[in-house]
Amino acid sequence: MKRFFSARYIPLIGTIVVFLALYLTGVVRYPGMRTLYAFLNLFGDYTSLGIAAIGMTFVILSGGIDLSVGSMTAFTGMLVARAVAEPPFGWGLSPFWAIAFALAVGVAFGASQGCLIQFFELPPFLVTLAGMFFARGMAFVIHEQSIPIRHPFFLKTVNNDLTIWFGPIEQIRFVTTCFLVVFVMALVVGHYTRFGRNVYALGGNEQSATLMGLPVGRTKISVYALAGLCSAVAGVILAMDQTKGDPLACVGLELYAIASVVIGGTLLTGGVGYVTGTLVGVLVYSLIKSLIDFQGDIDAAWTSVAIGGLLFGFILLQKSVEHVNARRRSDGP
Repeated sequence: MKRFFSARYIPLIGTIVVFLALYLTGVVRYPGMRTLYAFLNLFGDYTSLGIAAIGMTFVILSGGIDLSVGSMTAFTGMLVARAVAEPPFGWGLSPFWAIAFALAVGVAFGASQGCLIQFFELPPFLVTLAGMFFARGMAFVIHEQSIPIRHPFFLKTVNNDLTIWFGPIEQIRFVTTCFLVVFVMALVVGHYTRFGRNVYALGGNEQSATLMGLPVGRTKISVYALAGLCSAVAGVILAMDQTKGDPLACVGLELYAIASVVIGGTLLTGGVGYVTGTLVGVLVYSLIKSLIDFQGDIDAAWTSVAIGGLLFGFILLQKSVEHVNARRRSDGP
């Protein structure tokens, strides 16, 4: 008998249920959460985390890990701030070239890590750990303190002219639009392209993918290059939103990105997961933070406690799903 429901969907469904339960609780208890503006802020408040988590999704789907995304986000933010600053302190580049340069650096950095992992057969954990320290150090090399951005393109165009009005009252911030655009692009790449299918095959079983003739090496390098690109995009958008580059920004972002991916239903062993789940995982984190802010009398530290509890729960759920799938395979058709 054909099964119309696969156990691999259980973590994703669990994430959606948790999000809906939290959101409905907030809507019932806090009138301020009933507006469209409050809902849209769930996307915009953690745009950098969301974009970095999307890149992390592809890495984990391929069976790897990337600990450098937070440091890379801070580094590219500093790079943009220094590039658009006027001489002699800065380089005086136009915003277009500054952003293009920062994105190119992100891709090159990620691809370099992928090459080290692929050609030298080094553990992704150690390679990206070294990359984390390197990128953070380079952010401080650019400048030891934050660099304010005073270019009119960022002060006026990004924060005002590029805001999208949604109805007579509500508006969608530019950073929120960027997050949604990146999400849609990642959704298409991950689920409707040959590259996406190769990533799933690589994470499912690298040896089998090699025997099938799939471009394992190229896919692995491309995955880390994509993660570097997403980190660079996150850094650029963070610099735009805060109108500054900060070498201390996004400390621990990589851990929250991994947590969002896992809560979103992606298996840490690779091969199973969804970009949509990562989006919901980020929204769960944002929603927990919003609920604590609306309550007002709860310490913000409870955000980490709640995320830690959810992470433990979803890890146990993933192990249960793996156990069910293994038992089904042993039982046969």
